[in-house]
Amino acid sequence: MIGITLKHLRYFDALAQQGHFGRAAEICAISQPALSVQIKELEALLGAPLVERGPRQIRLTALGESFAQRARDILCAVDELGNLARASTGPLTGRLRIGVIPTVAPYLLPRIIQRLAAEHPDLDLHPREAVTQKLVDDLLGGGLDLAVVALPVSETSLFELPLFTEEFVLVRPAAEAARPVPNPETLRTMRLLLLEEGHCFRDQALSFCKMNPATTRDLMEGSSLSTLVQMVGAGIGVTLVPQMAVEVETRTAPVAVARLPAPHPVRTIGLVWRKSNPLSSQFKGLSRVVQQAMQVG
Repeated sequence: MIGITLKHLRYFDALAQQGHFGRAAEICAISQPALSVQIKELEALLGAPLVERGPRQIRLTALGESFAQRARDILCAVDELGNLARASTGPLTGRLRIGVIPTVAPYLLPRIIQRLAAEHPDLDLHPREAVTQKLVDDLLGGGLDLAVVALPVSETSLFELPLFTEEFVLVRPAAEAARPVPNPETLRTMRLLLLEEGHCFRDQALSFCKMNPATTRDLMEGSSLSTLVQMVGAGIGVTLVPQMAVEVETRTAPVAVARLPAPHPVRTIGLVWRKSNPLSSQFKGLSRVVQQAMQVG
């Protein structure tokens, strides 16, 4: 439609994702009144409202919902045109938006950033930590270039590159260090501390213990592995953590760590990105950086 610009689309996309003028304006680095003017201008060009304005939040109209998806597709395609040019120039340069899940970010992300900065000094890194589904949504919507997640994500439009596997270990109060290591059946009878819903590591822990997610209401939850380990140190229960988190999270907690019986629970960490991204070959090259970061420490 004549008159609609990429700026209109980017501003509306931010508003659609945030559901709030203030937060969207902050992301777009403009004032809230300026954003409001741009959205009204877009609605005038379309001849119909895109949002229902409330005192605390906005809601998309039916047209707004459809328009938001089309706008996101267009913005994603535009970004990939820029990536096509970047892919033809050799080494990876410019902005790189990389997402990392919370059970990896504190332990691996600093090393990844250090290595990328050293090996690719012309990269402008924009890291983001979020749960898997949010990262997948951002990848599909063009808000991220690639992400470090636990595989598989089973999204047909994303390419998955496995990098390494790691075990889960049992963390229990230090006073229980001499006791036999419980098997999955025994763990189901214990007070198991889990990450809150939305974390893929929660689902992996439940799978190992062969527990139905619908029966976990009485289990205790935490927002981070650090919280879970500290709760174990206080004698509240036991938990599972990935091997990469052990050194950091058990340093200040009175807990004991033990390997679980075979078959040992493991997860596979890998990179994911859109199959349509022209930078796929460069992203495959970055896999070495992530693998080396895991081997340090």
